[in-house]
Amino acid sequence: MARDEQGRGRRLKAQERKWSKDLMAGGWTAIPNIIVVEQRALGLDALDINIILHLSTLWAAADQSPSPAKRALAQAIGVDPRTVQRRIAALEKKGLIRREARHHPSSGSKSNLYHFDGLIAAALPLVGAASDADARDRDAARE
Repeated sequence: MARDEQGRGRRLKAQERKWSKDLMAGGWTAIPNIIVVEQRALGLDALDINIILHLSTLWAAADQSPSPAKRALAQAIGVDPRTVQRRIAALEKKGLIRREARHHPSSGSKSNLYHFDGLIAAALPLVGAASDADARDRDAARE
């Protein structure tokens, strides 16, 4: 087994111990903690986080952006499709999500692709700030 596969296997087993093997067998999503912990600093509210989490569950590979219908997102979250449309537009205006329209020559519009490059760029500086704060907290605890 390759080294990377061994690491993923250990992480999955650790998650299975926390969540149960049966739940983890249904699939799981990795999202950086900093996005959840620093959601206010990123300008995200609870609905934004919920949308991002749902989009993340559909992001299978780095080169395969998720493309759910807004109606499906709305149904999963329990809100009106127009609410999802407005929130995604707001996330796009903030530069956190980038929508890519798709069209089929014969059937017309298809669901958008969603890209997280803006969210990733916005969250990266927070990692350093969080690490610095953690180090200060550890230093204060030692004193």
